Amino acid sequence: MVEEKTKKNNKGFIFAIGRRRGAIARVRIYTKIPSGLKLGEILVKKGDIAVNDRNVTDYFRGEVAKAKYELPLKLTDSLGKFSVTVRAQGGGLAGQLDATVLGIARALSSIDEKFRPILKKRGLLTRDARVRQRRNVGMGGKSRRKKQSPKR
Repeated sequence: MVEEKTKKNNKGFIFAIGRRRGAIARVRIYTKIPSGLKLGEILVKKGDIAVNDRNVTDYFRGEVAKAKYELPLKLTDSLGKFSVTVRAQGGGLAGQLDATVLGIARALSSIDEKFRPILKKRGLLTRDARVRQRRNVGMGGKSRRKKQSPKR
């Protein structure tokens, strides 16, 4: 049975989950913004993106990160049309950023079926399954290192 990754409800938002390495991002895209929607001290307006009660530019810094999290919205011509709120936890910033992008792409594809082929073509709906290799017994504390064998 396939797990449902996106949910529609009557509260005016679409919910989706994105994962990458140890990071999980729970994304809400608001199609109609309720008046006075606040996250922490931020008042959410149309076109805003908030991550963990902070503005996205404060959480994911830099132009490279900005290009990455805006890509699904730009491809579907949705930049500025919806409000996006994200709860990211676990992993590092890079994993959280990739999880956020996957969550945004999944939510957009459930808003309109025409977005799905556009996002799929760019690989934004594919979960990156690569994770850190676990530490193995007898490897001297690392995952790939072998203990040195005696010469004689």
